[in-house]
Amino acid sequence: MSLLIQEVPTADVPMDLLLLADPSEDKVRSYLPRSKCFVASYDGAVVGACVVQSLGSGTYELMNISVHPAHQKFRYGTALLKWVIDFFRGSGASQMEVGTGSFGYQLAFYQRHGFRVTSIDRDFFARNYPEPIFEDGIQLFDMLRLTLRYSGNVA
Repeated sequence: MSLLIQEVPTADVPMDLLLLADPSEDKVRSYLPRSKCFVASYDGAVVGACVVQSLGSGTYELMNISVHPAHQKFRYGTALLKWVIDFFRGSGASQMEVGTGSFGYQLAFYQRHGFRVTSIDRDFFARNYPEPIFEDGIQLFDMLRLTLRYSGNVA
């Protein structure tokens, strides 16, 4: 079997997966109605999910991408991200943005796919989440904003 990636209605997105990447269900629910949702399935089981929101003028933001812990390290996240990048490139997008913590494997994950750091939102996590968020025992404060510019597409 191969990995199947497809768009799904926001009502069908697996919330449990999205909460792996964003611990605030209220925040996730706030951006879902204005977003496109995608799932990756392998052998009939959903292994990953992704949410992308239009910011207007051909710019999209990757709001959430996650892979079930039992299915990590199989490159499903990489396949899902590549598919979503190609999907929006094909729809004429000029760029895709993402925000992530200021260290860790996520930063390298996005950079490997052509995203470049464009700004820092200082104290983002402290301002926007009621409880501190820790990654590898270190509290997240700042969000790095990264952008992937599609060459050849006109905004």
